[in-house]
Amino acid sequence: MTDIRKTAMITGGSRGIGLAIARQLACDNYNLALLHTGASSNYESTFEELRSLGTEVLVVAGNVACRDDRDRFVAETVARFGSIDVLVNNAGVGPLERCDLLEMSEQSFDHVIDINLRGTLFLTQKVALQMLKQPIKGKKRGVIINISSISADTASINRGEYCISKAGVSMLTSLFASRLSGEGILVNEVRPGVILTDMTKGVEARYSALIKEGAFPIARWGTPEDVAAAVSALVSDKFLYTTGSYIHVDGGFHIKRL
Repeated sequence: MTDIRKTAMITGGSRGIGLAIARQLACDNYNLALLHTGASSNYESTFEELRSLGTEVLVVAGNVACRDDRDRFVAETVARFGSIDVLVNNAGVGPLERCDLLEMSEQSFDHVIDINLRGTLFLTQKVALQMLKQPIKGKKRGVIINISSISADTASINRGEYCISKAGVSMLTSLFASRLSGEGILVNEVRPGVILTDMTKGVEARYSALIKEGAFPIARWGTPEDVAAAVSALVSDKFLYTTGSYIHVDGGFHIKRL
């Protein structure tokens, strides 16, 4: 009997954490629909690598902050695959410039909130409405995973807009989990810690020093693959009695210690 591949939508799926999640879900027997910014030609080798894993890959260039791009992403995914089984809200940006909270600009705030929070909210709304049109497959109708951050509840006064956006994403997890739980749609969250990606390259020395000083019980950088493994577990049938929850993938940073 041939396994029927389900479909996973991933925002920011061309590099970093999003790409690691795409690789993992391809190995988990999902077809992929990836939303990414920039020219698709820049990532052709990446997308071919994913296809070599035996999965179908739909690539949509667009910005999650743009309503037309969100609508097109959902429409093209449904047209190609017929349904949406998983949404991974991974796309995110940092501040335009790290600066003191008292100097944060409205431009930087709007930039971060538009992508990290507003775009995530309204893409989730759109995908949830599509999922509600679909029959339950197996033991659930769908899964939505929000990639948040330890910044959801850890204050960094030189990137307040980012912390606010991720705290908002955590509330989105609770809200959509509450609204959709009776519909067979599970909504959970992954909170990465210090993960070695393009976003953290600029502060690599600072975080490496913190790791060396013992700020993280598991004394190493996290990898995108660490996050992808958590997503893989949450979209499987291993967490059928869990919604509105989060998993820290942060080396134990969240543990309060004396």
